[in-house]
Amino acid sequence: MTSLHGPAAGFEHIDEERCRGFQASIELVGRKWTAGILLAGMRGARRFVEYRALVAGISDRLLTQRLKELEDDGLVERTVVPTMPVLIRYEPTERARGLMQALHPLIAWSETEDRGGSRPAPVPSANRRAQAE
Repeated sequence: MTSLHGPAAGFEHIDEERCRGFQASIELVGRKWTAGILLAGMRGARRFVEYRALVAGISDRLLTQRLKELEDDGLVERTVVPTMPVLIRYEPTERARGLMQALHPLIAWSETEDRGGSRPAPVPSANRRAQAE
């Protein structure tokens, strides 16, 4: 077995199955509006109108669809309160809370990446500094 050097070193324990699971997770949170909906729930939204108010620009149809998908994925718990009129609550699950915690490093990383020219200039490597001198 050959050893890996450079950027791939340290990732030998990630097999194809784990990679597919990770890919599915990234695709889940990468769906349009999903991150905003999860964040709205973490910030206290429970009713449909509260989610709609916190996720600017989302249509009612798409919000309904995404909440259903998040419920199916175990990230949102839907509760029907039998009142007049009926009250429906959407609350983030423990799984959603764990996912949002896991996303913190990705959020921090995204703040350093280029978003239309806003990325800070790269720090020159030791080799480049030596060549410049």
